[in-house]
Amino acid sequence: MAASAERFKKAAVKAARTARKWAATAAREADKLLAEAQKRAKTKQRQMRIKAALRRTGKVLKAAGRAAIVAGIAAGIASARAEKAKR
Repeated sequence: MAASAERFKKAAVKAARTARKWAATAAREADKLLAEAQKRAKTKQRQMRIKAALRRTGKVLKAAGRAAIVAGIAAGIASARAEKAKR
């Protein structure tokens, strides 16, 4: 009986060691997957922030362009009035 119990105990210890080894391997793989997923999420967030910044920059440049056009027109009108006033 003791020999049978000893064999059972050895098999149980061996199975536990194997399970622990595979659990550690699974944990490492899960960490790798998590790191990759976080990296991709960060990249997506970064891309979204960059696109938003570019949109804001575009709006500012459009506004500056419109302001330059208006200033040019105003300068033209002022110049024409000044010429007219001289006459």
